[in-house]
Amino acid sequence: MGHQEQFRRAALALDVPEDEVSRFIGHLRWAIRLDGLADPDGIPVGRFGGPPRLPVGTSWPDNGQGDLPFVFSVDCAALPRVDGFDLPRDGSLLFFLDHQYDHEECHAEHRGYARVMHIPAGVETAVAEPPHPELVADEQYDVDAAVVAWLPDCLDMDEREMLPFHEQLARELRSSMPHLDELEALADELWPSSDGLSSGFLGGYPDDELLETLAEQILREREKTEGTTIPQEEWFDRMADEQRQLMNEWMSLASFLPFAEFYYGRMSIHRDDLAAGRLDRMLSMTHFTE
Repeated sequence: MGHQEQFRRAALALDVPEDEVSRFIGHLRWAIRLDGLADPDGIPVGRFGGPPRLPVGTSWPDNGQGDLPFVFSVDCAALPRVDGFDLPRDGSLLFFLDHQYDHEECHAEHRGYARVMHIPAGVETAVAEPPHPELVADEQYDVDAAVVAWLPDCLDMDEREMLPFHEQLARELRSSMPHLDELEALADELWPSSDGLSSGFLGGYPDDELLETLAEQILREREKTEGTTIPQEEWFDRMADEQRQLMNEWMSLASFLPFAEFYYGRMSIHRDDLAAGRLDRMLSMTHFTE
């Protein structure tokens, strides 16, 4: 049974109207939480830090200007399958991120400070020696995985932090679903979130700041193509509409704490690109947490 059907049956058992359950499921996503392996005898799904295993003969990933730091890897076959999240079914995924430059130049034209590599099953690999010691974290640890429920951030945001896009979505969700609090509690009961700080997540909603950047690019390009100017009084509503559409089309590929303090990595990808294995189309936006 898939996650959607599991949730649907549990919600209907609580006598929540079926149309409301369907609306809620339309906004509910599932993600994979990565935590340090609690059981020393457990089977890890990935590892943070240390040197990666690269295909034999493959050079260390770079962006044309410098080598990229390695953050973590996961074994795709060992990960739980998640509805609507089309990760490769086998092989491994390796995540590289130059967090400092990615943060400083997140709005610049050059966006090559992050890389995700898929190494198919059966490819011969070897532990790669980093060109520079600082490209890998000294601390390394195995992680396990658990499925968690993920809802739009606007439901938990302070109103003072909301953009028009968040306000519009939050109003819609609360007005269209009288049992919203009950449904949220059920999702958390079925797929509870961690009480502590997790190493990272795979899947979920894309980065809000990235959606804002993409929406503005779309509107500016539309103005240029059509030879028109969007009136200022319409701008925020048009931005909100574009962000809503993008939120449906994009998803988080990975979010994690790199090995440097105060930085949080967010990698997002279009659903179609993920399904087609076009990981090079991923976009990264690193946040400074302090």
